[in-house]
Amino acid sequence: MVEVNDILRKIDEYNELDPNLEEVAGEQLPAELIYGRRMSEMIDLLEEKPSTALVIAARAQHIQRWKIQRSTFENNREGYLRWRNELKKFHAATIAQILDDFGTAEELKERVVFLVQKKDFKRDAESQAIEDAACLVFLKHYFSKFAQKTNEEKMVDILQKSWGKMSEKAHVLAHTFTYWKTESDLINKALNGG
Repeated sequence: MVEVNDILRKIDEYNELDPNLEEVAGEQLPAELIYGRRMSEMIDLLEEKPSTALVIAARAQHIQRWKIQRSTFENNREGYLRWRNELKKFHAATIAQILDDFGTAEELKERVVFLVQKKDFKRDAESQAIEDAACLVFLKHYFSKFAQKTNEEKMVDILQKSWGKMSEKAHVLAHTFTYWKTESDLINKALNGG
């Protein structure tokens, strides 16, 4: 019988191939490997007893994301949306193949594929958990660096959109994170109408 940890290790193996590195505790590590693990940690904070499908989908959320570059799509909103849709399909197909290789039950595979694509996240509690985790991982680990290279108006807009996608549980958790004053000010502007 396949253990969930075997599947998570296989996802990590795929993500260890990321040529983009991120420094974590003084060590250079593959960026998507770190992202997947951060998603898993956030799901553990959000959900007391996450389902097998949710655990797998969270780890596979950005599986091999570097393979579809943003620069291959138009530098506008339409290009961005097309890139995101292609990524969702790619992540879904990649994790589906891994689950097939493990002989995973069709029902579980379909559920993981559904969750990886964050389908129906306002009505499906587990899809909402994936969306929450993605927003929280951004706020905790990527917000500060992203804000340094993004103008204030755009950053406030991004924060407002992210906040609008999050559940109340995620809002509460987001307020427990430590932010620099600059980030706190941006969050306050976003939550108070810009």
